[in-house]
Amino acid sequence: MSEDEERASPSDLGASSGAIETQSPSSSSKSRGCAVAGGGCGEYASPFPDQVLENVLENVLLFLTSRRDRNSVSLVCKSWYRAEALTRSELFIGNCYAVSPRRVTERFRRVRAVTLKGKPRFADFNLMPPNWGAHFRPWVTVMAQSYRALEKLCLKRMSVRDEDLALLAHFPFFKDLVLVCCDGFGTNGLAVVASKCRKLRALILIEAEVVDDEVDWISCFPEGETDLESLIFDCVECPINFEALEQLVARSPSLKKLRTNRHVNIGQLYRLMIRAPQLTHLGTGSFSPSEIVADQEPDYRSAFDACKSLVCLSGFKEIIPDYLPAIYPVCANLTSLNFSYANISAEQLISVICHCHKLQNFWVLDSVCDEGLQAVAATCKDLRELRVFPIDAREESDGPVSEVGLLAISEGCRKLQSILYFCQRMTNAAVIAMSENCPDLLVFRLCIMGRRQPDHVTREPMDEGFGAIVKNCKKLTRLAISGLLTDRAFNYIGHYGKLVRTLSVAFAGDSDTGLKYVLEGCPRLQKLEIRDSPFGDSALSSGFHHYYNMRFLWMSSCKLTRRGCKQIAQQMPNLVVEVINGDGEEEVKDDFVDILYMYRSLEGPRADSPRFVSIL
Repeated sequence: MSEDEERASPSDLGASSGAIETQSPSSSSKSRGCAVAGGGCGEYASPFPDQVLENVLENVLLFLTSRRDRNSVSLVCKSWYRAEALTRSELFIGNCYAVSPRRVTERFRRVRAVTLKGKPRFADFNLMPPNWGAHFRPWVTVMAQSYRALEKLCLKRMSVRDEDLALLAHFPFFKDLVLVCCDGFGTNGLAVVASKCRKLRALILIEAEVVDDEVDWISCFPEGETDLESLIFDCVECPINFEALEQLVARSPSLKKLRTNRHVNIGQLYRLMIRAPQLTHLGTGSFSPSEIVADQEPDYRSAFDACKSLVCLSGFKEIIPDYLPAIYPVCANLTSLNFSYANISAEQLISVICHCHKLQNFWVLDSVCDEGLQAVAATCKDLRELRVFPIDAREESDGPVSEVGLLAISEGCRKLQSILYFCQRMTNAAVIAMSENCPDLLVFRLCIMGRRQPDHVTREPMDEGFGAIVKNCKKLTRLAISGLLTDRAFNYIGHYGKLVRTLSVAFAGDSDTGLKYVLEGCPRLQKLEIRDSPFGDSALSSGFHHYYNMRFLWMSSCKLTRRGCKQIAQQMPNLVVEVINGDGEEEVKDDFVDILYMYRSLEGPRADSPRFVSIL
């Protein structure tokens, strides 16, 4: 659920295909660009001094925002390399261990926004032991000295301490803080940010683990009118001072995005909405009344009716479905609706979704059953993203959604670009139909929760369904596969998945050949996540040619040995090969590898690895 993860696109720290690059271009690169740079190494010598041309180039680069384009520019020649570094204001670092903070700040000196990622995604599923690393401290210490103009910071899966957050006060122009799936900090740290970062424009906490220090952090915002535009704290589990929140909202005229936690009831939500009718994004909190219900409840519907600009609605943490009619007035304008915490039935969903003709993004629990998804398909013709989460994620549970719902979505929502679909049963026919009806899919993630489940009608493997997805969806960049899959499915992926950048595999495949097909056939592959699959050393060694081009490889509960992993480490010195004991105990000396996490790095092995991590 943290995949909003992939939408932001600040400039990357690195070369094309996301490879990190902080060395100057080679002499051969210099010869290609010497005419432009006035270097004098070719037949044509520029009549202008190098400095003049570099100034012109810097002005041009200010309009170049794509990080991949900038990476390519930096490789042309030394002059372009310098100019690109001087004009880059946004950095994206996909792995905090791939490069050192000092190397970054020495090359890029005028940065105003940084996005930094830490742990791999499988950490979200408790597949990585706690205290693995990804500490923010080394980064914020160096940035506090070098990036005085920093305005925006986005951290994902990083370990952040209260002391780290206190250092943000050293940035005099700091405005935006986004913490996604981070841990290690508490309400003490939030209080420091609220009180010390006087120009704060956005405080966004998404699926972060926030410790309750019994500090009233909401009251720490400065008195008087604030610059707040976004305040998102729906993941904070501890109670908040509602009176202070109400006053904060009232003195924040620019506030557009507000997502409250489960401790805000619907009566309090009403008071907030009356104070801020300008909201465009709203997280409703519990969406249930307090324990003491007044004789005369407010007209909740009128509060929603007054929010004419509302386009995004989420929350519903402890929903009482009887209150759903209150949101009817805003449904016609909604482009995003998140019911992923709302345990509602198909009938209750239908009463809402029939008004949502403009909906483009929809998250929902599978409690709505296939009937609810059929209603979505009948109404939401402009839908671009759908996520269906399980209300009961156990393998033996009876999944209320199936191929029926998927087929309906594919037939009714032809503009679909991204889908995440949890279910207990599926058919090849339904997946093939989706590939034909939704050819613009960029992301297809089908999670069949029962292990190695075949097509539940034909009892055949799911090979043909996933094969059709990679064959017919020619823009596909992200794929997650599950169910009973043979090497044939991986052959399809290697043959047709030429644009696939992220591949997630669970309980699939039947030999090393399957993984070889992928590593040898997917030239754009950046992130490969594999769990509980029968791939061993032979499969791992087939990727020698590609690992330097990838951001990371994760394999857990496969058939790897330390000897096979060590061979990779010896032959690829710029690759960090971590062998992890999944239970978090001290290093196990036998040859079996529980978890392999492999990533490229300019710095070599990290210095902060815990005892359950062995770096080969």
